[in-house]
Amino acid sequence: MPRRQDLTRRAGLLAAALVAVPLSACGSGVLVDAYPTEPGTDVDCQALLADLPASVGGLDRRGLDQDVPAAAWGDPPVVLRCGVPTPDAFEPTSQCATFDDVDWFGEQTADGFRFTTVYRRVNVEVDVPGVHDPASDVLIDLAASIEKHVPAERRCQG
Repeated sequence: MPRRQDLTRRAGLLAAALVAVPLSACGSGVLVDAYPTEPGTDVDCQALLADLPASVGGLDRRGLDQDVPAAAWGDPPVVLRCGVPTPDAFEPTSQCATFDDVDWFGEQTADGFRFTTVYRRVNVEVDVPGVHDPASDVLIDLAASIEKHVPAERRCQG
């Protein structure tokens, strides 16, 4: 009799595992990898995330599959991360792009561009896949919320 209970239990576990796989694979949210945030960025990031636009660059906002200080729009997703460190490649003499009074340091990635705000109380990073061209449309649409919730400490000189 114990053998039958063991087989029944195993069959139940297998069935539960098979049911769980398709459910987790069907999530409609965007998966944003966890990342280290700078200390003391929580309040600014929460305010920014609560006030981000419903669309950027003509792309609708999407939900996330996990709880990180981030947001996403479109498919493939434009991903905003709040509270990131200053990029290693950024130097005081680096070139910046300014859109609606927000300074951005840009870097090319394998599939598009990564822009990070510089000289603000909190850094905000935005990954824009190359298919969403021009990337400046996304940055312009984010500028008002960033300007409102993440104060500039100085302006980019490069």
